[in-house]
Amino acid sequence: MGLNQHHYEININWTGNRGTGTSAYNAYGRDHTVTAVGVPVLLGSADKTFHGDRDRWNPEQLLLTALAQCHMLSYLHVALKHGVVVTKYEDCANGTLILNPDGSGQFESATLHPKVYVADPATTDLALSLHAEAASQCFIARSVNFPVHHEPGLLTATQD
Repeated sequence: MGLNQHHYEININWTGNRGTGTSAYNAYGRDHTVTAVGVPVLLGSADKTFHGDRDRWNPEQLLLTALAQCHMLSYLHVALKHGVVVTKYEDCANGTLILNPDGSGQFESATLHPKVYVADPATTDLALSLHAEAASQCFIARSVNFPVHHEPGLLTATQD
């Protein structure tokens, strides 16, 4: 494997067989586990709307989480490159899934709302502008086929 390729592996194990498998739409659970070497087990299910367990992560939440995490990590790297000292970073992301008449669906868009705190008030304009560069560097955002919007906020360390 070259430096330009990185491979990832996860395992999915469906745990929702209630005794009759998928004999009927309401006869089976959507619960499953997600595992990977070296990390805790992730408990997954479908969204409650699709007969899932609301106490478990669903794929739609995980996709949105991946987008928000990737943007944050890209942003922190870009900030470092430009000499902006970030002291705190928060995000409250949201996304819209549309369902089609045939039962399929897809994300229509996602919006990240990162709130960044910087140490030096003189870097606020630069810090705000770095979201565009971070977005262009985010592996996950570059991999999806829907727009990922950004509505950043910025505070200095003394404003939190």
